[in-house]
Amino acid sequence: MDSYTKEELEEALRAIASTISKCEKVLPKLKQGTSQHTLLIRRIKALHIASSLIKKALEE
Repeated sequence: MDSYTKEELEEALRAIASTISKCEKVLPKLKQGTSQHTLLIRRIKALHIASSLIKKALEE
């Protein structure tokens, strides 16, 4: 796995948190059951996973 500095990981975490927030604001505007809605839900889930992994890496 690539090695990243603590600062790079913290910046990535801030960017991911911002993206999650923006996605969650848009989600209610999309009609449930559409491909856009499903894709956004999956993206949010993936971003939460990425965030968790970065937090875990920062703890090491």
